[in-house]
Amino acid sequence: MNKDWIKFRNLILLSALTVFLVFPSTQAYAKIKYLTLYVGLYHDENIPNAPAKIDQGGTWRSILGIQYNSNKRTLRFYPKKVGNGTLVVKDSQTQKILYEYNITVRKTNLYQVAKEISSLLSEIEGITIKILNNKVVVDGEILLPRDLGRIHEVVKQYGDQASTLVRLSRLAQRKIAQLIERDVNNPNVHVRAVNGKFILEGVVDSQNEKDQAEIIAQAYVPDVVVDEAVNDKKVLTRESKPVINLINIRPPAAPGPQKIVQLVVHYVELKKDYTKGFRFQWTPDIGDGSSITFDSGGRSPGSIVATITGTISNLLPKLNWAKEHGHARVLQSSSLIVEDGQKGTLNSLTRIPYQSVTKEGLPSTSFEETGIRATITPQILGARSDSVKLNMDFTVKALLGITPSGPLTSQRQIQSVIVVRSGQSAAVGGLISNEQNTNFNKLPSNASKNPLISLYASKSFSKNQSQFVVFVTPVIKSSASAGANKIKRKFRLKD
Repeated sequence: MNKDWIKFRNLILLSALTVFLVFPSTQAYAKIKYLTLYVGLYHDENIPNAPAKIDQGGTWRSILGIQYNSNKRTLRFYPKKVGNGTLVVKDSQTQKILYEYNITVRKTNLYQVAKEISSLLSEIEGITIKILNNKVVVDGEILLPRDLGRIHEVVKQYGDQASTLVRLSRLAQRKIAQLIERDVNNPNVHVRAVNGKFILEGVVDSQNEKDQAEIIAQAYVPDVVVDEAVNDKKVLTRESKPVINLINIRPPAAPGPQKIVQLVVHYVELKKDYTKGFRFQWTPDIGDGSSITFDSGGRSPGSIVATITGTISNLLPKLNWAKEHGHARVLQSSSLIVEDGQKGTLNSLTRIPYQSVTKEGLPSTSFEETGIRATITPQILGARSDSVKLNMDFTVKALLGITPSGPLTSQRQIQSVIVVRSGQSAAVGGLISNEQNTNFNKLPSNASKNPLISLYASKSFSKNQSQFVVFVTPVIKSSASAGANKIKRKFRLKD
């Protein structure tokens, strides 16, 4: 009997040794993980390497309960009382240690947690703090994205004891849309909020106004709030711009009629001349055809007759004294109506005929023009401005006298660019000339070159003054017919 018991004992020891040699890693230890749990708050722990059947060893049974979900490979811990314990997860078949936990269960007061969270988030409107499913839950809708960031940071401090369901309110987006529309300040531009996007609609006059409205809207776009479902890739969001610009540019209107500008030009010329002269002249002269003739053969004694023939000119002395004075004033006023930006031309000319000889020696009649040539281009500076920019070119040609070769003329030209207000006059330009001549004992052009006697004395003084000025007055008219009645009354015209 003892021998059989000894054999049975040896067989059991040999079997145990065989199992130990075949499975040397059965008692290998896994890395220890430390968990802190709270009474009344369950906790899920993922164990992806666990098989369908596991063994749960350790000292955990006195402080918590464990439920294993073989489909999700998840352990759910239900803390019951304060204390410390261990959990060793093994494979049921191989007894290999897969996971090992060091668990600490602490006591918690959810009402105290809710009170602390409420105190930290008291300045944020639109949220409520509740205790649901053994957890403090912060719920509601807020207006500002930065408040959502503060809520997240506060809830994060309490771990699994608190969570947040707060989201950005749709009313906030509508309020931001109203602020954008007010800042754009265009009655034809409207802003609406749709699904977190701001849509700009309406009509503007230029691309610059369209771009400016979009820039203002982008300045009001709130910060991006990442939802937990998006962060866990449970929901995929489409990437799109937060501001959608659907503003259209109004096509330019057909150009209306140009404004009418009346140009009133006054040409004023003043002339003064004064001449005073004294001359005494006695220069008798014998012509070159003088001769002496002798005749003889008469019956009477001394029948020789001599004849002297000649012509004496300027035999009588001449005394001249004269004084002349004169003045003249020339005033020409003209009016011209042209469209804004168009060139207007006004000519007031006189053609003076005179005889000339052609290359073949044949006589012909030519003409010399005198008068005024005016070319003016008005340009109104702005739709609401009454200032007119004038680009002017004046040419004045006057007759001084008639010579054997033809008319003697003088020409003056003015070119200028000025800005004048409507209804006001401007002196564009002018010229003042002053000429004085004094002559002493100056022989006339027809004086004799070989006089018998030369007694001559003269003195002459002449003074000529002239000046001319051009005045221009632009007047902006509502239409070409404006002011026609005044002209009719001036010339006594009737319809």
